[in-house]
Amino acid sequence: MPRSAPPSNRFERRRAETRRALIRAARQILAESGDTSASIQAIAERADVGFGSFYNHFESKTELFEAAVVDAMEEFGQNFDERLTGIEDPAELVAAGFRLSARMADSHPELMQVLRRRGLGHIHSDNGLARRALRDLEAGLTSGRFAPVDPLVALSALGGTLLSLVELRFAHPDVDGDQAAVNLAEMVLRMLGVPSDDAHEVARRPLPDTASPAAPARGATSSAGV
Repeated sequence: MPRSAPPSNRFERRRAETRRALIRAARQILAESGDTSASIQAIAERADVGFGSFYNHFESKTELFEAAVVDAMEEFGQNFDERLTGIEDPAELVAAGFRLSARMADSHPELMQVLRRRGLGHIHSDNGLARRALRDLEAGLTSGRFAPVDPLVALSALGGTLLSLVELRFAHPDVDGDQAAVNLAEMVLRMLGVPSDDAHEVARRPLPDTASPAAPARGATSSAGV
């Protein structure tokens, strides 16, 4: 889950942990089936908290599941911030984001299942993932790296393609995810106005060392997703 400042006293810590437990339970349900019809009692039992605790944090199941999706989107964005720190070329950020997303279907399956099932409704939201992607697109447009286009239209195309890649990884696990991500990244870069030869090269640049998220930075941070 996304990191935040630790609560200052025991009561606040226990309250925060109860909220996190409920969100974790909701994320698990979304990842497993996407079915939000589970009762509040069932959710509380899965979270190992008292039934009455639910209403200390959420007014409804709808609010809880929305919080779970936002939590997953923010974790996805933070994951990219850590792994893509230092990449300054907006085109390389987009390509690396696609390739890392394909790999996260294996390394973070629960997170990516939530993105798969609920990501479409958050392509234009204000949560951390969409905000990061829009920032990177605007940087590419401002610098002239990408062809002039409405940033929100570009975000729609980028987000939709990324979600299609995630769906492909789960629906057809036999497909080479890395190669599919490279090919899609190249196609998206060409769609954004990057010359064909350049797009081909950028989509195949070595990825940052994903084994060390806190590796020394080269410059900016990013997320290339929805």
